[in-house]
Amino acid sequence: MPILQYRCPACGKQFEELVKKYTDQVKCPDCGVSAERSFCGEMFTATGKQTKKCSGNCKTCGGCR
Repeated sequence: MPILQYRCPACGKQFEELVKKYTDQVKCPDCGVSAERSFCGEMFTATGKQTKKCSGNCKTCGGCR
């Protein structure tokens, strides 16, 4: 289960959440509004090494392949 970064569009809170799937809907812990994925953090491979090409958006990134 991945830990992903989120940002609330209503109050601006940034937080991390443990989810079962990348597509799970997550609500802001402060205001309850549906949060958006944040792709601003550092990305690492499964081996713990930082990736060189990863944008953080798994739908469009080819850095892990």
